[in-house]
Amino acid sequence: MAAEAALPRVFSADPQVLVAAKASLADVNSPLKPAFEKLISEANHALAIKPTSVTDKNQVPPSGDKHDYISQAPYFWRDTNSPDGKYIRRDGERNPESGKDSDAGHFGQVCTATHTLGLAYYFTGEEKYAAKAAEINRVWFFNEATRMNPNLKYGQGIPGEVEGRPTGLIGARGLADLVDGVGLLAGSKSWTADDQKKMTAWVADYFHWLTTSPIGLGEDAASNNHGTFYDLQAVSLALFIGQADFAREKLLKAQTIRIANQIQPDGRMPRELGRTLSFSYSLFNLHADIGLATLGRAAGVDLWHYQTADGRSLQKAVDYMAPFVDEKKKWPYPQIRQANYNDLGDLLLRVSAEFPDDNIIQNALKSFPATDVAGNPERLYIKLGKPWSLN
Repeated sequence: MAAEAALPRVFSADPQVLVAAKASLADVNSPLKPAFEKLISEANHALAIKPTSVTDKNQVPPSGDKHDYISQAPYFWRDTNSPDGKYIRRDGERNPESGKDSDAGHFGQVCTATHTLGLAYYFTGEEKYAAKAAEINRVWFFNEATRMNPNLKYGQGIPGEVEGRPTGLIGARGLADLVDGVGLLAGSKSWTADDQKKMTAWVADYFHWLTTSPIGLGEDAASNNHGTFYDLQAVSLALFIGQADFAREKLLKAQTIRIANQIQPDGRMPRELGRTLSFSYSLFNLHADIGLATLGRAAGVDLWHYQTADGRSLQKAVDYMAPFVDEKKKWPYPQIRQANYNDLGDLLLRVSAEFPDDNIIQNALKSFPATDVAGNPERLYIKLGKPWSLN
């Protein structure tokens, strides 16, 4: 029982891997040193970040309240042939206009920095990392003058057409990492009981909006990667605020709604293959599925090995994509930009820990130049396949 009590309160990360990594790093010759050094480099970079606020933007949301998050749909462009400046969709082509004066990038930075700083504090015990994480979160979530209202009503709006859309919720997917980062701050004098109380209250308010509002329910109903990332976000937040029954029910529904409905018996994901970036979005959805499967550990639901009668499964989807880690193998669907094969390789290293006897995955990994794996910080908190695990 004492060992269990010592486990960090995380959901997307593996608490057992964290504990084992921390013990390993006590040895100066630890094989995890390169990963640790990369993590600390990233954390030191985060120390220099000026805390941002949702109120920093110049534009004012439709509500008139700068405390509301706002972003613009990235794949919509002004139609130069339209006299009224109507926006039209160009899938996969990111409009640089959408990144200007938007809350999306700042929100993502808050989530990433909190995760990185939380890990650095956990492994070093140095208060500077916890103090910076606390400062960043107080500015974004707590301080009355700078806090974000707990909603994304105005995410991915289309100028002149709609103020906000369910798809905008994809911009908050980093919350799954943020709550893990917060969990790793436990024991720090810089992250107080009051901070924890305020964070829990903000997440609870946002979770209520996420699971009851038309925007939230619209994203919940999405049948592609947006729906999968909605589940990932909702489940991780539910676990953080102690809504274990909600998390378990959502994960059980994901067996059919996400895996059975999105994945074909041969592993293809048709809703992603219809995109102009079909490789990228297939991989994107697979990341969300794997994230959900990882969360299942904390809720007692096994998505890793769920399979329908006709063979639809997360493993089959991985098997379908695995051979394409070899850049010489041509992807047979539209992909208008260079695919990220390293991202697929990293994913295979993670999945190979769950399916060590899957020859398709193991053979594919032989084509993956895993030159950067030794220094990948994921080794410190996610179970990877051999030879990169400590097991």
